[in-house]
Amino acid sequence: MKSNLISIVLLLLLIGSVYVTAEEGLFCGISKMDITPTEPVIMAGYENRTDLSKGIHDSLSVRVVAFQSGKDKLVLVSTDVIGFYSGTAEIIRQSILKKYKLDPSELFLTAIHTHAAPSITLDLENGHPNNVAYTKILQKRILQTVGEALKNVKPAEIGTGTGYSPVGVNRREVFYDEVGNPRTWIGRNPSGVQDKEVQVLKILQEKKLAGVLFDYACHSTSLGWDNYQISGDIHGLAEQFIERYFGGGVVAPGFAGASGDIDPWYRVLPGFDTKNGWVPEPVLMGTMLGEEVIHVLRAIESMDCGGEIRSDHISLELPGKPRGEWETTIDHPKTTIDVTVARVGEVAFVGLGGEILSEIGLAIKVASPFQQTFIFTHCNGTSGYMAPQHRFIEQGYEIQSTPFASTAANMLVKQVVKMLHAL
Repeated sequence: MKSNLISIVLLLLLIGSVYVTAEEGLFCGISKMDITPTEPVIMAGYENRTDLSKGIHDSLSVRVVAFQSGKDKLVLVSTDVIGFYSGTAEIIRQSILKKYKLDPSELFLTAIHTHAAPSITLDLENGHPNNVAYTKILQKRILQTVGEALKNVKPAEIGTGTGYSPVGVNRREVFYDEVGNPRTWIGRNPSGVQDKEVQVLKILQEKKLAGVLFDYACHSTSLGWDNYQISGDIHGLAEQFIERYFGGGVVAPGFAGASGDIDPWYRVLPGFDTKNGWVPEPVLMGTMLGEEVIHVLRAIESMDCGGEIRSDHISLELPGKPRGEWETTIDHPKTTIDVTVARVGEVAFVGLGGEILSEIGLAIKVASPFQQTFIFTHCNGTSGYMAPQHRFIEQGYEIQSTPFASTAANMLVKQVVKMLHAL
């Protein structure tokens, strides 16, 4: 009788131990949903492209990765659109936070910044009716996809790795005008500063590959204003390539790193050229990026099934300047940028609500206390370009269009690094 009681007590202790481990371990849910427009729409990214879209080259999707450890959650949303402009970021973000009772710091609502997707708007007066209808459907599908990911969390293991890709190139090219003055325009500058890292997060569920999250700093602008076919461009085509390669329901959400001054090697093309067996440049570069992600994934051996989740969010006010002008004044109003940071174990995520030049992202990575720091731009907001102070003397498009003064970048880096250390 005594031995039976001891056995029962040991069994109960074992069950309790398993329960605690499961609650404290890492759980993950992954989901994906199609968001390809079914009607012609105004496409985003180029003001001189005003006609409606004329076809679909490849599908668009929203992909969600939801992490959970105990009561703490982190939801990463990758959307195959240019970004959530015209006030749509806050509307969609708040609807997600409210429906799923998330803290603002627990949500990274991002876009891959493809310039071959619909313009996102809920403005009935100024937006095309087809785009307004599309945006309403998009919001519903994002909400549904987040819900599915949160509902279907399972015990998971994660591991990270890093590769490199030549697909992107610095676009701030210096030339000399007719009288010999240096000027900066958008072109190709192979010797310019660039973050070539391809960061990969491998997600296993029940020892099987379930998700491949990747981050690469490059504009998805291989397609230009003469293109009227819907496409995910480089990031979207890379996502699709990875998912086709692995099959079995594997989901591959892509994210755009700090790439405000980084364009594809081949940029603003009029469309997909297939003449005489030519491989269309967007497909070529998307495939190259996808293959590098897979190469990195294959080399990831160390996996972690635990990991604390912590996060923080701030709407950071920084010195501003007028858009379209080179200089600012001391009394100009400040500009706000949304900053979200999170950790899952020893992996950190930084979400920045704007188009951040590559040197700023590199500075954050170098100063981060974490083994791997993923930087996502076009996240939880759309404040505009931000450039390092020393780039203002060169001027150029990014400097002219930024709403931030030259001192803003240093202040942002310090704030982000402080937040990362606090995690």
